[in-house]
Amino acid sequence: MAINEQDIQDIVRSVLKNMVTASDTSKPAGTDKKLLGVFDDIEDAIAAAKAAQKEIQPMPLEFREKIISNIRRKTLENAKLFAELGVEETGMGNVGHKILKHQLVAEKTPGTEDLSTIAWSGDRGLTLVEQGPWGVIGAVCPSTNPTETVICNSIGMIAAGNTVVFMPHPSAKNVSNLAIDMVNRASVESGGPENIAVAVKEPTMEVSNIVFKHKDVSLLVATGGPGVVTSVLSSGKRAMGAGAGNPPVLVDETANIPKAAEDIINGCTFDNNLPCIAEKEVVAVDMIADELIYHMEQVGCYHASEEEVQKLIQTVFIEKNGKRTLNRKCVGRSAKVLLEKIGVAVGDEIRCIIFEGEKTNPLIWEELMMPILGIVRVKNVDEGIAVAVELEHGNRHSAHMHSTNVNNLTKFGKAIDTAIFVKNAPSYAALGFGGEGYPTFTICSRTGEGLTSTKNFTKIRRCVMGDALCIR
Repeated sequence: MAINEQDIQDIVRSVLKNMVTASDTSKPAGTDKKLLGVFDDIEDAIAAAKAAQKEIQPMPLEFREKIISNIRRKTLENAKLFAELGVEETGMGNVGHKILKHQLVAEKTPGTEDLSTIAWSGDRGLTLVEQGPWGVIGAVCPSTNPTETVICNSIGMIAAGNTVVFMPHPSAKNVSNLAIDMVNRASVESGGPENIAVAVKEPTMEVSNIVFKHKDVSLLVATGGPGVVTSVLSSGKRAMGAGAGNPPVLVDETANIPKAAEDIINGCTFDNNLPCIAEKEVVAVDMIADELIYHMEQVGCYHASEEEVQKLIQTVFIEKNGKRTLNRKCVGRSAKVLLEKIGVAVGDEIRCIIFEGEKTNPLIWEELMMPILGIVRVKNVDEGIAVAVELEHGNRHSAHMHSTNVNNLTKFGKAIDTAIFVKNAPSYAALGFGGEGYPTFTICSRTGEGLTSTKNFTKIRRCVMGDALCIR
């Protein structure tokens, strides 16, 4: 089902009412002390994670689950604090929506139940195929979801019997390291070891390169832009890459247009468009485009003029080393703030900036991670599919469609070939928020794992007993 903005705010209030908030605890235990798992030197951090993994691996799954349950509890207790600190440190996102993301991670990230065993038995004995740990995992974290990614990855990686060396984004290092401290305190309180998750105080590219090449790091997981994903895939190690996307949303003439407009804007504006799965541009069949725009305006959109669109282009992009790149001071900012930057004053009811444009408009062609939504008109659904595929740039990440025509939905799903394809719902339904399934903040479209969970952080092992243990 779809969740509108009022529903989101009601959920936020309910969560805040029932959780232990920052005002109850002031700060997570140990914030005023040395952060557990946070080191000055990366070699010390890796050595500590390796030692902790030797303790985690032989633990019964029941004990790993005990640690994970405590991580979940502490995440709920500190969700408001993490959300506030994340917005404060990075300048990006929406506190209320970040609280919801922490709640989602705490309640729905798979743990040890995601592990499975396959068995064959017969005249020649018994064979088991099980999922075992890699050992120490090196994990790159983004600034867009700095604590959510740490917590989500920690749950899955620890459930699989690994420990993890995190490489937080430098612009989110403080709040990411605070989440790492929380993970370790959850382990210690449960009778587990320290340093099941580690990092260094000052993350740099040099530190990351050491982790990428280190002999004691067996698996690399990168959640971030195309540059860092390419780096881990070039490391020579087993690597998983959760890279960029530019998710289009296609609307055909059979869609429920009022609902489509509301769903699209709710998805696009969630956490100020920071989620990589969020709707980044709209491709609309001409027959319903005017109606769609009307209903978007009714749910909190500002329809920008051509002159204002040009000002936005000049504002949200900057020249760097001779190339056009995003202005980081605009990423994850609200529509109100973005409009203020071009001299347009609006109220808090404005959640998104919409405009019509050609597919080559940089605000449409580039992934912005801002609540700016360009709309491309097309003659029919076949042209719409072709345009949407082009705008997705072959990232194979996420795409969305609003239609009641099963054939059109099927045709687009096959053509776009993305890890995520959401139909007739906001984009965040893909993460189990208002939709079925589990969440993750590491979506590996480039390397094919899709929405990662515990099972993805394991390697397959076959155990064979010859001529025995078959009692049929």
